[in-house]
Amino acid sequence: MKSPYVLSAALLLSACAPPVAMRPTPETAPALEYPAPEAAAPDALAAGPSAALNPGQPLIQRADVQAFIREMATRHGFNAAQLRTTFSRAQAQPSIIAAMSRPAEAKPWYVYRDIFINAKRIQGGVQFWRTHAAALARAEQVYGVPPQIVVAIIGVETQYGGNMGKYRVLDALATLAFGYPRRAAYFRKELENYLLLTRAEGVDPLTLRGSYAGAMGLGQFMPSSFLSYAVDFDGDGHRDLWGNPTDAIGSIANYFKKSGWRSGQPIAIPASVSGVRYPALVSERLNPPKYSVASLRSQGVTPRGSVSDAQAAMLLEFAGRDGPEYWLGFDNFYAITRYNRSQLYALAVYQLSQAIREQRVQFDADSPALAHAD
Repeated sequence: MKSPYVLSAALLLSACAPPVAMRPTPETAPALEYPAPEAAAPDALAAGPSAALNPGQPLIQRADVQAFIREMATRHGFNAAQLRTTFSRAQAQPSIIAAMSRPAEAKPWYVYRDIFINAKRIQGGVQFWRTHAAALARAEQVYGVPPQIVVAIIGVETQYGGNMGKYRVLDALATLAFGYPRRAAYFRKELENYLLLTRAEGVDPLTLRGSYAGAMGLGQFMPSSFLSYAVDFDGDGHRDLWGNPTDAIGSIANYFKKSGWRSGQPIAIPASVSGVRYPALVSERLNPPKYSVASLRSQGVTPRGSVSDAQAAMLLEFAGRDGPEYWLGFDNFYAITRYNRSQLYALAVYQLSQAIREQRVQFDADSPALAHAD
């Protein structure tokens, strides 16, 4: 098994594909989102940028980077001279700042959906599932997360590993930490976590590549997520989310389990609405479901499917091609928004997972010998 710090030439080439990160360009798809902004701290890790970034500028020349290095040495025992050498090779990437301003989540649902729910991603998901059926089955057994959900996440994030990002993670995180004031505190913390994880895993921080926001591997984990949720699912002594699909599968399933996934529970179903009371019930914030289905029914919301009246749900509204679409989202829908804080993302993952599952079932019915071989 390849560890993340022994990346093959093929992986490095794949990482040079156009970025597919949490805040995409219009031509590419979004991936793992990051948590809400943190309050700025008074120490050097959260200090604002001292000057605008210049293309290709060695980051070590910046006073705020030097302050960050001193803080890492004091707080975590890093060798300051070694960090200075590392940051002397890291470079600012202003194109990243531009990319952060073009979120796919700004698109209407009917446009956003077409990015992900298409034949290529569905067929790719079926193939990925067939290839890694044993690991996916074990992840479901251990964490309670269905294979189609894990597969859909990898499909949305990186097209099954075909597009894990072209930027050096160090460059991406440092660019945002020192050149993106709106989220500087968050990205400085992620840069801190990145240096901690590379030290723990024995990785040269200049070698790993990812999205323009610093998301990494098949599931596009941010460094904090790597430290919290990545698992060595094949037991080889390394947590490799780049070249080891087994570790990526286990890590994504672990993320969902720790984010409140409820095994065997529904995710979402379409709904119809009537009357004048339902608009006030539409959930625009990323909060857990708080209304019972029975309560929603009494206010003009009718599930278009079988669900218990006692089930907690949220009413969701999406911009369809021919008008608003309404859905009920349940606790597991909310769990998907913990992976990426977007209702659009969560519905895309759910619908892609359903399409992959249905095509997998059809494939197995049409090719029972191949299905048995899995």
